[in-house]
Amino acid sequence: QVQLVESGGGSVQAGGSLRLSCAASVSITSRRCMAWFRQVPGKGREAVARINDGSGSTWYADSVKGRFTISQDNAKNTFYLQMNNLKPEDTAMYYCATADRFCPLPYLADFGYWGQGTQVTVSS
Repeated sequence: QVQLVESGGGSVQAGGSLRLSCAASVSITSRRCMAWFRQVPGKGREAVARINDGSGSTWYADSVKGRFTISQDNAKNTFYLQMNNLKPEDTAMYYCATADRFCPLPYLADFGYWGQGTQVTVSS
């Protein structure tokens, strides 16, 4: 069983920065794909960024490209989402997730393990 614990959410003003962390209970090198998603009330969960272990290949949603960076620290079994130049539309609950297969993956269900979520609120 893989447990993921997120931290780093909070409230910031537009233009500010936050770094989200996702600490795994197992070696993240055993997780093929690590990703961040976000969700606002009444809408579906959307992918924000993902990284494949080994190759380090990354993908970002167009809405965050150039502002967010996903990274991993294998020694700490933790991966991160650095969020810069935050905008009010980035306000959401952010979730980390991992999969046993490499991304891209077509379904949310392909990600077998999820964190509990951390709230990010950006005020204008």
